[in-house]
Amino acid sequence: MTTLPPRFDPADSHRARGVAESFGADAAAYHRARPDYPPALADRIIAASPGRDVLDVGIGTGISAQSFQAAGCRALGVEVDARMAEFARSQGFDVEVAKFEDWDSAGRTFDIVIAGQTWHWIDPVAGPTKAARVLRPSGRLAAFWNTFQFPSALAETLPAVYARVLGDTPFSRGMFVGPDAYAPIFDKTADGIRQADGFGDPERWRTDWQRHYTRDEWLNVVPTAGGINQLPQGKLEELLAGIGTAIDTVGGSFTMTYTAVTVTAARADAP
Repeated sequence: MTTLPPRFDPADSHRARGVAESFGADAAAYHRARPDYPPALADRIIAASPGRDVLDVGIGTGISAQSFQAAGCRALGVEVDARMAEFARSQGFDVEVAKFEDWDSAGRTFDIVIAGQTWHWIDPVAGPTKAARVLRPSGRLAAFWNTFQFPSALAETLPAVYARVLGDTPFSRGMFVGPDAYAPIFDKTADGIRQADGFGDPERWRTDWQRHYTRDEWLNVVPTAGGINQLPQGKLEELLAGIGTAIDTVGGSFTMTYTAVTVTAARADAP
């Protein structure tokens, strides 16, 4: 019998290694389904940084680095999952397999350290401490997340689907929705940056954007969520069927409102 994973506390997510290292089971499907990030997000981070050498922590399949590469940056990835790393290499990125806190930089330094949808898996103090060591003077740490908000009709019906199908599991509340749901992660990240004592005051930047989804496109996204990707196959199929029916009732497609939130700080010490 398959055992469902516990729903982790966002304040303790860096210890949920089983979830953190579970995304590579089907890296190609993950890459196809997951949303990218708006170019404006990368543009703002680059403009506030001293150069274009980027270290991507938890590069995954390369989604987080794509807009930086398109803007002319050179990106090196660090990725704990060898399966994800191999896929990112197929997208043209150099990737080293390691847990970031243990990664050997071999004396290399960077202008920007980014982390897209991954920093909550990193130790909140050891992570920024390591980032400060590998950043050049005035270099910038920028951790960002896509948060999303369904249109009102789906926002009203989808929670009932999760409650009905997964009511006996830790996932009955459904996926995190909107920036407020991620607030503990943002706060944890900012607090860790302050405790690392190598950065100026952290800031929180917001980039709003939208994406249209067909029914099938969204159903491909759902199994890529942490924890949901570990559900027993029968439960997952039942959940997807219920979500698909809900999307059918609103016409078979919808427009998702995204808010990409960046928690960022510049290295504070002088050259």
